[in-house]
Order: sequence, then C-alpha cells, then structure tokens
Amino acid sequence: MSTPRVVALGGGHGLSASLQALRHITEAITAVVTVADDGGSSGRLRQEFDILPPGDLRMALAALCEDTAWGHQWSAVLQHRLGGRGELAGHALGNLLILGLWDLLGDPVRGLDLVGRLVNTRGRVLPMSLLPLDIEADVAGLDPDDPRELTVVRGQSNVARTPGRVVSVRLLPEDPPSCPEALEAVKLADWVILGPGSWFTSVMPHLLVPKLRDALVNTPAKRILTLNVGMEDDETLGFSPSEHVEVLSAHAPDLQFDHVIADPSVVRTDEETLREVVAGLGAELVVAPVRSVRRRGVHDTLRLAAAYRDVIIGG
Repeated sequence: MSTPRVVALGGGHGLSASLQALRHITEAITAVVTVADDGGSSGRLRQEFDILPPGDLRMALAALCEDTAWGHQWSAVLQHRLGGRGELAGHALGNLLILGLWDLLGDPVRGLDLVGRLVNTRGRVLPMSLLPLDIEADVAGLDPDDPRELTVVRGQSNVARTPGRVVSVRLLPEDPPSCPEALEAVKLADWVILGPGSWFTSVMPHLLVPKLRDALVNTPAKRILTLNVGMEDDETLGFSPSEHVEVLSAHAPDLQFDHVIADPSVVRTDEETLREVVAGLGAELVVAPVRSVRRRGVHDTLRLAAAYRDVIIGG
C-alpha cells in the first residue's frame, strides 16, 4: 500500500497533536496553518516587522521534527523561550529563526521549507495565506442590558478569551489570498483533516479563505473532522459537540466530511443530536478513546494516531 498523502489544517496545540499523531501513520504530511495570531511573541513580531505570525507555524515544525536525538533537540530549540526582562524576553527562539530566514529570503514558504530541512521534519509546513490576517467575531452576551445584542470583537487573542458567546467569525481582509502551495497540497491529498483546536480561531479560519475553502470542497481526498475532547474553551463555552459541528457547517455549507472523530466522553453528552448533525454532513461518526487520561481537555497523540490509522487504513 502506498503512503497516504495527508493534509492537516489548524493551528496551535490542536494542530500539533494532530501532526504528532499522523507521524505514526505517514511521512507524507502537509500542515496548513492559520495566520491570524496576534498575541504573545507572534503578535509582537507581527506588529514590529509586518510579517506572518510565526508561532503556530513554529509549533507545527516542532511537531514534525524527526523522532531521533537530533529531531528532539531541534524541537526543543524551536520551542525554547528566552527569559530575562529585555526586549527579547518571552520570544520563542524558533520565531526569531523564522523571522530571520524570512528577512533573508523574502519568501515565507522558502523560509519554512529551509527550517524544515534544518530540523529534518517529516512533512511540510505551509501558511494558509501569505498575508497576516485578523479575526473579527460577532459576540452575544457582552451587553448586560441586552444579552442578545451582538458586539463586534476583533483580534484572535480577544476572540479566544471573550466571555460572551461567539455567533460568527470572519477574516480581515474578507477575501484573503490563499497560499498556492497549500491549495496544491489539498488538491493532491488522499486525506484532509480539520481540527482539533480552538474552534473559532484555529479551526474555522481555514474555511474563511475563499480559494482554500473551495479546494477543501472540491478535493477528491476523503475528509476527517476531529472534534475537541474538552468543551471548556472560552470561545466555545456552553457549546455542545453538535453545536460545534453546526457552527462550522454554517460557515462552509458546501463542505462535506467522510468521518467525524469524537471521544466517548464527548459523544455521551450529546449522542443522538450529534449523530444526526454528523449524518447531515454525509459523514460517519467514529467514536474512539482519544483523550489524554493525564491531562484534562487534550488529545493523547498515540490514541489519536490509532483512531486516524483505523480510519485511514480502513478507508
């Protein structure tokens, strides 16, 4: 059997978990990463140098480092944060490396590919767009006099921690260009995986880039949606598992899936409705133990790898 070509889309810790899981199945992995982060080290570098936020891209590269002493060492280097109290305090070393290569080469994709060669990644990391983007959300519940009134909240970091209920999200600019290499990867993939991750700020932004959304709709690849194992994120607090799927579908109504992977603890709270909603996407609900037993609200990468393997090899 040939090695399956897999494209995984997302950002942050959710995409990192997915990539670490997929490494147990294939080395033909392409990570397509959101570029709307505006907080922390990424936000500071983005503001000062007008670049793509490097943090989520760095995390994806670290997740794909080879499983050797060399790979583990370089993964630690990329993730290392500088201490102290000066201007460099808090910056991830990998962010600065990526910034330097972008400045030298003038091409984000070439720069990421060069980091990948340096750390010997098992796969490729690409941005979803070549422009740094902003997230804007309509949020209910922020007006104490009218809980139904919608308030516009702008910025990934603000949306991620809003105490209100996010109703919808959009990107600024509203019609951003896609990364051509990402479109090609989706077109040639055997499998496309969306999620897990922060639902409105890491998972759904990919569906708001028009050409990337069209590529996901029209790809001959089979599609997997990976649900989160925790429902406690501020931006989706109070959302049921089925509502996670519904709000994603509302932002990309033409997008169908073949499989939706969910942990039993998630399904248990909403099983009947979730199965109906998943069926409406043309998908099969795959219930598999994928959550960590040691850390609350995160995936166990080996368990997730087993779930992906069963779906991909069986599919």
